[in-house]
Amino acid sequence: MAPRAAILGLDGLERGVSFAAAAIALVFAALYLPRVLAKTTLLTLSAKPAKVAPYCGHLYKKVLTLCIRTEITHPSYWMPAFLALTIIGVFILIFAFMRKRSGVVVSCLLLGLYIGALSNGLLFVFVGGWLIIRAQRLSKYGDASFSGSSRKAKEISKARKEGRTVSTTDEPTPKQIPQASKRYTPKQRKRRR
Repeated sequence: MAPRAAILGLDGLERGVSFAAAAIALVFAALYLPRVLAKTTLLTLSAKPAKVAPYCGHLYKKVLTLCIRTEITHPSYWMPAFLALTIIGVFILIFAFMRKRSGVVVSCLLLGLYIGALSNGLLFVFVGGWLIIRAQRLSKYGDASFSGSSRKAKEISKARKEGRTVSTTDEPTPKQIPQASKRYTPKQRKRRR
């Protein structure tokens, strides 16, 4: 088993991936910046037309096969998304500098769910899940890589088939465990009402 500091910390590869995730989050935030700084922006909404007349809803115009509506938005419309992307991206960056696995995992999962797990947020959900899987492999097999943990799992499986015990670590086995107390406490009878 790996030491606690190694499990809770980030190695070089994980740290690099965390920095990349933070950079992508901050780039997404930068894409919102022009809309936040502008006085007003135009937002084009589209919808599928209905099969019966009226084909398009109120304020929509039919253009080819879609119903389209142009809406004027205020900067406050874009501010929550901009702030969420910026703040969580900065948190990912700070936790990556501090080498804190749990902070990076939580921040990535939150950001991925905020953006949408089935769209661009899938990247952040993947990074958070990948870091969790690597921590689990590190704690169980002592190696975070796929090849190292697979090799150790095969050794453990082979030892079980042969009927011998193998520790999951390369450290010597600890001293003998003390035996349980032999004190006997009789069971209590159920009281009748």
